[in-house]
Amino acid sequence: MKIIVTLPDDSVREIAAKSGSSLMENLRNAGIPVRAECGGAMACATCHVAVDPAWIGKVGKPDNEESDLLDHSDYLTEFSRLSCQIKLKDSLDGLKVTLQLDAFEG
Repeated sequence: MKIIVTLPDDSVREIAAKSGSSLMENLRNAGIPVRAECGGAMACATCHVAVDPAWIGKVGKPDNEESDLLDHSDYLTEFSRLSCQIKLKDSLDGLKVTLQLDAFEG
């Protein structure tokens, strides 16, 4: 499956991803500079992405715990998600996300 990632500098990367794992893991494996400081334990918000509005219905909204972490971001949008909480499945092939500046390691 493929994921389309826009970086904070507006460059776009297409990555190969594996169904059944988190978006964050796939971003890291593809060399996308995502901070992801807690490694997917949902203890920070440093893997913050904005899901393309056309995809939010398939990805879903964050739960309360995830929303609480995202509330601390200066880059919060109505389409914000933690990439560690997005579990990839075949129906998300072609997913488009934007890595938010607070998650960018660069």
